[in-house]
Amino acid sequence: MDSFYDQGTLVAVLTTQPLDRLLDYRAPEGGCFQGAFVEVPLGPRKVLGVVWGPGKGDFDYAKVRSVIRVLDAVPMRDELRSFLERAGDYTLTPMPAMLRLATRAPGLGEAPSMRRIYRLGEGEPSRLTDARRRVLDVLRDMGGLALTQGELAEAAGVTPSVIKGLAKLGAVREEDAPRDTPFPRLDADYGGKDLAEDQAKAAEALRAGAASGRYGTVLLKGVTGSGKTEVYLEAVAEALRQGRQALVLLPEIALTAEFLTRVEARFGAKPAEWHSGVTVTERRRVWKQVAQGGAQLVVGARSSLFLPFSDLGLIVVDEEHDTSYKQDEGVLYNARDMAVLRASICSAQVVLASATPSLESWANADAGKYTRLDLTSRFGAAVLPEMRSLDMRGEDLPSNRWVSPTLQAAVRARIAKGEQAMLFLNRRGYAPVTICRACGHQIGCPHCDARMVEHRFLQRLVCHQCGETIPKPETCPSCGAEDKLAAVGPGVERLAEEAAALFPEARLAVLSSDLFGSARALKEEIVRIAEGGADIVIGTQLVAKGHNFPLLTLVGVIDADLGLQGSDLRAAERTFQLMRQVAGRAGRAEKPGVALLQTYQPEHPVIRAILSGDEEGFWKAEAEERRAAGMPPYGRLAGVILSSTDVQEVFDLGNAMARQDAALRRVGAQVYGPAPAPIARVRGRHRVRLLVKAPKGVALQPALAEWAGQFRLKGELRMAIDIDPQNFF
Repeated sequence: MDSFYDQGTLVAVLTTQPLDRLLDYRAPEGGCFQGAFVEVPLGPRKVLGVVWGPGKGDFDYAKVRSVIRVLDAVPMRDELRSFLERAGDYTLTPMPAMLRLATRAPGLGEAPSMRRIYRLGEGEPSRLTDARRRVLDVLRDMGGLALTQGELAEAAGVTPSVIKGLAKLGAVREEDAPRDTPFPRLDADYGGKDLAEDQAKAAEALRAGAASGRYGTVLLKGVTGSGKTEVYLEAVAEALRQGRQALVLLPEIALTAEFLTRVEARFGAKPAEWHSGVTVTERRRVWKQVAQGGAQLVVGARSSLFLPFSDLGLIVVDEEHDTSYKQDEGVLYNARDMAVLRASICSAQVVLASATPSLESWANADAGKYTRLDLTSRFGAAVLPEMRSLDMRGEDLPSNRWVSPTLQAAVRARIAKGEQAMLFLNRRGYAPVTICRACGHQIGCPHCDARMVEHRFLQRLVCHQCGETIPKPETCPSCGAEDKLAAVGPGVERLAEEAAALFPEARLAVLSSDLFGSARALKEEIVRIAEGGADIVIGTQLVAKGHNFPLLTLVGVIDADLGLQGSDLRAAERTFQLMRQVAGRAGRAEKPGVALLQTYQPEHPVIRAILSGDEEGFWKAEAEERRAAGMPPYGRLAGVILSSTDVQEVFDLGNAMARQDAALRRVGAQVYGPAPAPIARVRGRHRVRLLVKAPKGVALQPALAEWAGQFRLKGELRMAIDIDPQNFF
């Protein structure tokens, strides 16, 4: 950021527009620094850009237009510019798309100003209508944070007049405040806990890393409930003592409520938040304060990795194995890997925390690239749950039921003791297939090659690929038969229906991402369950992600074999991780827990590994299989997804790419395909896949760029290249 360009000097500007080059402009009156956020003319429009360096000067100077103005924002640091370039090179993403990731906050160019805000007041309205109650509930949920009138009205579903009326009564306080204020300072020495011996050793190692001022990555592997959070918060504390910023990535927005409470208890104040549930006003505040050093700690989703930190010293990737860290649309990146890249550029420490790490992280620790720290026992009085399989081949169960008699008895026993039980099925909706018993027709999405899933709570059929929904038909769309449509197979809603019939006196709670209208509603339900508001929790993989339910002592997995089906490279790994994580919800307080896995394959190596607890044995066996096949992390893969509304056009391109693969063969890479994607049509577009496999250590990205660059995409054709693909659909 030292380079300064005087007025009239040519500067190269990277814009957020989909252009394949930097554009030359004249520096404005007063000049500008490298990294400055600027507004520039592009045709008739004004667009956002960043001064990337000196201009090329390969254009008639008299025709070069001037930068309109320099925005009132801290210039982009060289570290972030380097990160965007290297991340773009790795993922083969054009730089304008990378810049859009780093500028996802509204009003970046607005001058500092005041705004009218509303927070909870002292008074109580004499008449409490539903609308007024909703306003007050929203403000209570914000924990002291203020909202603008528009944000409060939208969150509460009321008109502005309701808020004005409450303000006159003193129940809501009206204030004028600066738009983008710094966040409360966190106290590194405020609320540390007494740690067990292995926790204290791990915390000391993490503190030493955070104090070193050097890059390093640590795999913090701890059994579920072992206190990983308390341990890595000690690393956060040390980063704060060093005057550096910290970032904690979480895989699920629903986890933030409990986590923020723990952060506040540890540091005396709440951190900054960055995820899709944050208001527009708060997003701009976070972005600006991160750049100015007014936010010491950010807790966020994967996109917070692209915030303009002024001095980032620590990145924690919690539940680092979680697949939600991989962005599968737009810019295709893995936040875990990009965290390591960013930390290496800005001399920061990375902590990858998980009870069931990804094989990539396990292999890097095994090879000595990462330091590994293990936590082997649960925190406090809690002990690891006992794990048993239920062989479904010996259970007397009707074809339209899924909870075995043995599991039913175990659930009743827990409820009788005043404890909670969880039934887990990793399948959303009521039933995955709706079939006509007259002609055999299965109702599919009109825009995708996917079966529509019945969601009985919504009274609709939903496509989980494109989101298309239709009312459940009364007659078969194929043969017209009435009363012949049948739901086949279980989803979490159908499981809830069965549980209500089996346990009529029990209070049920269903946790599935599509059953909640907002992140706030989901958080409220999780808090209610944790406080004992349900006897039986029924959920999808959402329930596996770090929730702490003190009364939960039994976990029943309805279909432990579900994830083992298909040919996914990571099927065994993901099943192992998911089952261990779900089982880990049981017995996290004083009462011991039990996990029962319903399976038709109790002798399957993955099921045996889950039950035995021999995690190292599982990882070693899985690693040897991957190494023998030259598959990640011991080889490299790239997926190429071609799509078009014309199926012949997309196959023609795929065949041409498979034939003209000299650039790939030069680096020892092989091309497989083209083949229809497992879901061959999404949103009306036909999809064809090619898979590129290469030895570990080859320069695959330049070869891919040269290979793909031979082909011009015309009309409706689209190409996406996915480096290190996680999914193969």
